[in-house]
Amino acid sequence: MFYATLAALAAALLLFAILGLRASRAGEALDDYMTARNSQPATTLGLSFLASGMGAWILFAPPEVGAFVGPVALAGYAIGSALPFLVLALCGPAIRRCLPEGRSIGEFAAARFGSGVRRYVALISVLYMACFLAAELSAIGGITELLSPLSGSVAIVAVAVTTLAYTAWGGLRASLVTDRWQALLLSALLLVVGGVALARMPALPASAALPDVAFGDALGVALTLVIAVTAANLFHQGYWQRIWAARDSRALGRGAVLGAVTTVVVVAVVGGLGILAALSEARLGEPPMPFFALLIAAPGWLSLLALVLAVTLVASSVDTLQNGIASLLVGEGDSLDRRGLSLSGARWITLALMVPAMLVALQGVSVLRLFLIADLLCATAVVPVLLGLWSRMSTAAAVAGGLAGLSGAVLPGWIAQGSLAGGLLAASFPGGAPTLAPFLGALTASTLVAALVAWVRPVRALSAQ
Repeated sequence: MFYATLAALAAALLLFAILGLRASRAGEALDDYMTARNSQPATTLGLSFLASGMGAWILFAPPEVGAFVGPVALAGYAIGSALPFLVLALCGPAIRRCLPEGRSIGEFAAARFGSGVRRYVALISVLYMACFLAAELSAIGGITELLSPLSGSVAIVAVAVTTLAYTAWGGLRASLVTDRWQALLLSALLLVVGGVALARMPALPASAALPDVAFGDALGVALTLVIAVTAANLFHQGYWQRIWAARDSRALGRGAVLGAVTTVVVVAVVGGLGILAALSEARLGEPPMPFFALLIAAPGWLSLLALVLAVTLVASSVDTLQNGIASLLVGEGDSLDRRGLSLSGARWITLALMVPAMLVALQGVSVLRLFLIADLLCATAVVPVLLGLWSRMSTAAAVAGGLAGLSGAVLPGWIAQGSLAGGLLAASFPGGAPTLAPFLGALTASTLVAALVAWVRPVRALSAQ
């Protein structure tokens, strides 16, 4: 089993490396390396959105939500995972018109609100993506040790090095090409692994019942997930790169809708398997992992396919994150030339950014709480940033909205605990689980204040709009 696992992982990663390296262009310009500008059709974008958004997290979070909270919360998770693509389908064409030579969410913020807001937005985006990157690498290490005799550190290093090999050399084009094949592969593997695991599942007992969770509580969890996942993913620079990679606005819209629909289907299917695992009264483990509970006593070949599925999921998200973080750190707009950064410099940045992520993953450190804090920071700023497409929106309104979002995140806990310290503690998620109040407070306060200030003190937007 050891050598079979090693061979399967090597074959999958070698395939991704070959596809990515073949997509690279010798002597390409830095702009093409970062954006693949105006080159991608709708189908490629749709599959890329699916593959980029998927990760090992779908084998843990949706099944657990489905098993312990039920279908209402699972629906919130699926909608939250897909909603960012629909937002980009609606806002993307206007963003392309506003910044036809744009590269990033930070550059959009700079054009509308100035360099100060750009730096804050870029900081939030990098923090979120760095957490995502470390979490994905940690997950593949844990899954490898769970399903095989192979050391998790071997899988972490192998995935990190392989994805670096083609993203550092080929840039966004390499990520887009591998995304297309990874999306197809993960869909096929998910169907096989899920189908066989479902067929092997024992008949549901007469006592089988959905989780005993009140509808209001389940709805609260669903709303929390919609806000948290949507806000965070709208700061995913990998998605913003695809706004300008699209061949035209029509291709962007169609690709984003395709990515949203397929994402809903995948999250619903995986989460549904978690519900069925709980209904079958299978031992879900400690900590609970409903999806993997279906693989208990499964034949070795099925566990091997599940591991290849996990590697595909992680590679598809990691390569996008690597390229996205690098594109933000390289810088935006004409400042690239002023700093003298070259294509070689961008490649070295891509290599360097993986060092801390790998160190965190190899230590097995949990990043869940930091992930939630990053999600909440995204929720405080997402609406003021997107309101940059509104002609009345000003820098003052964006800053006021962001500050109000930070206050709104703390206020519910402050009121409940009776102290500012209690509010800050509640907004840092000490239990490591998302709660609705900070997210709802952040989103509501930032939206209302930004809109109010913009209405009272408007400024005309870019003439390109």
